[in-house]
Amino acid sequence: MKRIIPVLIASLSMVAMVSASAAGKELKAVGLTVADMANPFFVAMGKGTEDAAKKINPNVKVTALSTKYDLNTQVGQIENFIANKVDLLLVNAVDPKAIAPAIKKARDAGIIVIAVDVGAAGADYTVMSDNVGAGVNACQYIAKKLNGKGNVVIVNGPPVTSVVDRVAGCKKEFAKTPGIKVLSDNQDAGGSRDGGMKVMQDLLTANPKIDAVFAINDPTGIGAELAIKQAKRTGIFITAVDGAPDAVVALKDPNSIFEGSSAQNPYAMANEGVKVGYEMMNGKKPAKDVLLLPVPLVTKVNVKDYPGWLKE
Repeated sequence: MKRIIPVLIASLSMVAMVSASAAGKELKAVGLTVADMANPFFVAMGKGTEDAAKKINPNVKVTALSTKYDLNTQVGQIENFIANKVDLLLVNAVDPKAIAPAIKKARDAGIIVIAVDVGAAGADYTVMSDNVGAGVNACQYIAKKLNGKGNVVIVNGPPVTSVVDRVAGCKKEFAKTPGIKVLSDNQDAGGSRDGGMKVMQDLLTANPKIDAVFAINDPTGIGAELAIKQAKRTGIFITAVDGAPDAVVALKDPNSIFEGSSAQNPYAMANEGVKVGYEMMNGKKPAKDVLLLPVPLVTKVNVKDYPGWLKE
């Protein structure tokens, strides 16, 4: 018996070690840093992050912070997340290239970094919309409605990968129809309603004839619509990107000139980011480094069937 007991204890110890290993690393803390929590898009992203994390561990601590599009603020937030020893970090990069040193610090500290919505140099993985496709879908609608001929403006935004790709997709579509004349494509409205309104006011002053507007996101498009209505300009319609709640209201309004939005899913984006990040924490590397989510165009015709955000 004396010889059996040590062997039995050793065997039980091995079982315990295997069980602990099988259970994987515990997700105790998740950090999310985004552009602007005043935008419902990022609120939905915060909700997606929290829901996914709490499915993994109901006691997980989730912290979501807004940068107001300021790089130094975002770097400081990442450094604080490192100091607080989060296990997983989701980054909506203000500057996809300049954020690289901060991301490297996080990864060197053993934190898995997932880029969401926009690319971020050095991130372990990226989850974003098919932004080129979003621009194509929205501008294909414009070109078709104008029968391939008309004056359009692109109300641009911050120089992050998602915005750059949307504009590239839109211009690629317009290039197929020589009758479409792009009057402006480089005015940065900051991705906001106020910015969209101001830039559109300037574009209306500079261009007496505009037939359609492509805005890089819904807040920008809603702001552009306000400017057009205040100027009492007619014969103009708008498409954008996001599928946001405000866009749904506009699409259901028969008096709105807002006619289409390539619908993202910020909730699913962050939700998926947490799931993949947790798998990577436990040694499971995905086959690809980037996951592109589809962006179907929501219009006045099909908006009744659109489920909206906050859904996986």
